[in-house]
Amino acid sequence: MIGPQIFFENLINNGIEFFCGVPDSLLKSICAYITDHTEDNKHIITANEGGAIGLAAGYHLASGKIPLVYMQNSGIGNAVNPLLSLADSKVYAIPMLLMIGWRGEPGVKDEPQHIKQGAITLSLLETMQIPYVILSDKEADFIVQLREAVATATQNSTPFALVVKKDTFEPYKLDSKTTNPYPLSREEAIVAIAKRLEKNDIVVSTTGMISRELYEYRERTHAGHQADFLTVGSMGHAVQIALGIALEKKDRRVYCLDGDGAILMHMGSLAIVGSANVKNLIHLVLNNGAHDSVGGQSTVGFEVDCPQIAKSCGYAQVFSVTNEDELQKVWQQCRYIGPTFIEFKVRKGARPDLGRPKTSPKENKEAFVDFLKER
Repeated sequence: MIGPQIFFENLINNGIEFFCGVPDSLLKSICAYITDHTEDNKHIITANEGGAIGLAAGYHLASGKIPLVYMQNSGIGNAVNPLLSLADSKVYAIPMLLMIGWRGEPGVKDEPQHIKQGAITLSLLETMQIPYVILSDKEADFIVQLREAVATATQNSTPFALVVKKDTFEPYKLDSKTTNPYPLSREEAIVAIAKRLEKNDIVVSTTGMISRELYEYRERTHAGHQADFLTVGSMGHAVQIALGIALEKKDRRVYCLDGDGAILMHMGSLAIVGSANVKNLIHLVLNNGAHDSVGGQSTVGFEVDCPQIAKSCGYAQVFSVTNEDELQKVWQQCRYIGPTFIEFKVRKGARPDLGRPKTSPKENKEAFVDFLKER
């Protein structure tokens, strides 16, 4: 395994001193090390991977130096357009290193949402004509790979990808941990929300810990899972799924359980929800200011006024709560005259024994569709 320190030092020695991207669980150790050992203006956690490519391009144009962009392989989808229409050697020819966590690597057990992405990761890079190497976990080898990657990116004015397998990096815990004063954990907030839902209510939950915690609450209470669409992938798109359902099921309330990292990733969705003016959509954002599922890296969730943004986008009612009493008051104030936005500020972190859904995505979909057909 690679020590994050020695890898970081070799990046610096090769002239790589600017970092940006979206955190990934396979890269959490090196991302945490970068966070702890880089000035704020040299490390930017972006809203999405496409934005990271644009940011890296701007840095190169201004400095002439090569940046490093990190992402999970699922984020390649967000990055395809700027990689091909901005950074590609046939367009603006912007050299950069891509560090890509290889979730769903063939032959390695992983969650369902990563299997297809893992199977096509290398062929996708080949189709985009992005040279790559699978990063070795041996020091002597990765030092050579890194030097050659930088040389190729520089000489050909092209992105070059370092594909990172599971357990490539030694564990490293974030030193610069952030805390917040909010009394409830995300899981406690989910329980507070879920126990207020009515039998016929529809729920769409975002990827990561939120869907897992909702699933476990339903398990504990023997409530069944048919009312919940657990969006195990597609980060940032849960509220659009919820909107599509709300438009068709106007006689039923649709609740979207979202996260701060997810709404930041595709914030334009808020404007679409607002303009649609559906009266039965309630958008609940559990804001802990962190990418909790992939190492706890910070988001800007606490630095922006999410309810005010939602209001500007056309949501009819917006609220921000920090505890169950405040949630109850909001629940009583909701008039359902248009889309409703409720920010629930919560503590960072999750319990270590949190389980995962035992049903497959297809099984979840089938039960959910049957539930939607009910009156």
